[in-house]
Amino acid sequence: MSRRDPRRGKGSKHVQLAEWFQALPAWATLKPGPRALYIELKRRYNGGNNGNIRMAIREAADLLNMHRNTVGGYFDELQERRLIRETRRGHLGAEGHGIASTWALSELPTAEGKPPDLSFRSWQPNQNPVTKSGRSCHSSCAPAADLSAVSEGPSQ
Repeated sequence: MSRRDPRRGKGSKHVQLAEWFQALPAWATLKPGPRALYIELKRRYNGGNNGNIRMAIREAADLLNMHRNTVGGYFDELQERRLIRETRRGHLGAEGHGIASTWALSELPTAEGKPPDLSFRSWQPNQNPVTKSGRSCHSSCAPAADLSAVSEGPSQ
């Protein structure tokens, strides 16, 4: 009979990321910051609280050692890729104390017994990235220009 290592403690916690999940474009193309935030959200999952995982932007910023304005974009990116969804929006409470947003991880069943969403499996990266100005950020992504007005060389 094997003995348990007393240094490990009882039921040491870990975050599991399945191979199939890591191979999907929604995860594989994700930058390190949003990945770290997802792992922090998943650390709070206890097996029965999906959809009730509390995390405020300021709290996430402290956990990731980043500015809160940066972390807000990470939440947006995870939602855009459908890896997480906000189940209850955070707000300022009656006594002036903030109430954190609650989140659900799309890969897991919810606390109410609903099956996993899994909509992130169909997410594909944008083939034509666009900057905030509305123009394509790469010349190779831009639509072909009308070259009929361009001359072949200097006129003689």
